[in-house]
Amino acid sequence: MRRPVNTSGDTIAAVATAPGYGGIGILRLSGPNAAGIANAVCGALPAPRQASLRTFRDSAGQALDQGLVLFFPAPASFTGEDVVELHGHGGPVVLDQLLCCCLERGARAARAGEFSERAFLNGRLDLAQAEAIADLIESGSAMAARGAMRSLSGEFSRQVTAIVEALIGLRTRIEAAIDFPEEEIDFLADGELSRQLALLDRDLDELRKRADQGALLRHGLEVALAGPPNAGKSSLLNALSGEDTAIVHHTPGTTRDLLRCDVQIEGLPVHLVDTAGLRESGDAVEREGVRRARRALAGADLVLWVCDDSAGPQPLPPGEDGTPRLQVFNKIDLSGRAAGEAGPGALALSARTGAGLAHLRSALLAAAGYRPAGEGTFTARRRHLDAMARAARCLHAAAPLLAARDGELAAEELRGAQHALAEITGAFGSEELLGQIFASFCIGK
Repeated sequence: MRRPVNTSGDTIAAVATAPGYGGIGILRLSGPNAAGIANAVCGALPAPRQASLRTFRDSAGQALDQGLVLFFPAPASFTGEDVVELHGHGGPVVLDQLLCCCLERGARAARAGEFSERAFLNGRLDLAQAEAIADLIESGSAMAARGAMRSLSGEFSRQVTAIVEALIGLRTRIEAAIDFPEEEIDFLADGELSRQLALLDRDLDELRKRADQGALLRHGLEVALAGPPNAGKSSLLNALSGEDTAIVHHTPGTTRDLLRCDVQIEGLPVHLVDTAGLRESGDAVEREGVRRARRALAGADLVLWVCDDSAGPQPLPPGEDGTPRLQVFNKIDLSGRAAGEAGPGALALSARTGAGLAHLRSALLAAAGYRPAGEGTFTARRRHLDAMARAARCLHAAAPLLAARDGELAAEELRGAQHALAEITGAFGSEELLGQIFASFCIGK
């Protein structure tokens, strides 16, 4: 399937800056009538890519605001269409009036992500680059922002495209051998084909590893703090966050609801969830807290099972949800145990004194499979990982077929790998996929 082409004749408008009050608010127009609508609002447009001061007026000629105007004629614009930006003051009422003024003159309110969608449809960005825009906006750490910027610059797409082109070349050789069976030379018996397939598999595996790191940068690690009451879960949350986020008290059952806190460990976003102490209770509110705690455990990537080391031996209870668990023996300042590893899958620390917290942070990174990102890391999404996993399965299936000289089936597996990888950049895909992706963007982007 070829990339769809934007055939819409609509001119769209939206406020591109975040909701709320600010010094500057930007309204963006894109489409064939963008220049005409802007001309009606603020008079003659300045020269392309040159900012000029203008007064913005409604249909009755009443002044609404004063600000800068920028004009980006097609095709050298973000969307590939005529684009005009009106930079006024960042008040919600002023921007809403300005937007209504543009809509009255023929523009249509943009859907979420429609500007980026048009950039993709008009060939200004591929799909992975378009997604990187949203990732850059939503970055949870400086490292994630740098990774998103590398994806936006096309680094991820270039590596995917290189593998796709190599796949096409290998398919061409295999299909040529199938189409000309009368040749005396058995091309399918050429060991070079199997060697090229092995190299492709290696390159894809390396790209998948980097994409795994990129997905971690984007999504982070969800960690639930669980265990019996008074084990020090809230104290541990405060120690990891460096703030008094949770109420700490010796009374059992202090934590009733889920308490969330985001921290960073060497650039990795870690989403901590403090939960109610797990025990049977006659209190209806506490029972609801325990129910929510168990739900949080099931949705976490890792559970820290916190127990009071000063209370004596406490074996790790079996997990009911299959989520990986790390046992944390807290309060070693009372028990006298040394900080650090305390057996397989266990750590000893003191949330009060901070002893052993460095070991816990390292354990969290190891549990996530995270390596501090280098300069080559880019952000990636779950759908990218899924596409690469499907491509890898196709390559693995093709290897024995090629060894058995079953060229038709081997070529078909390579075709499946090619299509799976092409979904990442949008060279192959579906309208439904595009709708789901761009609907997750913010308005004005």
